[in-house]
Amino acid sequence: VQLQASGGGLVQAGGSLRLSCAASRDTVSTYTMGWFRQAPGKEREFVAAILWSGTSTFYSDSVKGRFTISRDNAKNTVYLQMNSLKPEDTAVYFCAAARYGFRPTGYDYWGPGTLVTVSS
Repeated sequence: VQLQASGGGLVQAGGSLRLSCAASRDTVSTYTMGWFRQAPGKEREFVAAILWSGTSTFYSDSVKGRFTISRDNAKNTVYLQMNSLKPEDTAVYFCAAARYGFRPTGYDYWGPGTLVTVSS
């Protein structure tokens, strides 16, 4: 499975961005999908996850209420809508797929990241 994230860029604080993650195979429609991020000099951290059916989601406390994860299984694509962005949201964002489970760890496939920069 290959994953490709896109949609990153430069945005001012308070602005919005929408990230997309396209998968190469339709089997991801049965996988949990997640978004992670890694800020400069920091470890990668969990951001959000969505169950294969799209019926359940969960978020890290740092983005809850500002970010929304969604998916379109017909397009093998997962989205991350990011609103009210803050400078501390600046990071490389990665999407990932997990064959089993619905949790912030244990992901099997990772794509290259997309850079999000939030200016103050």
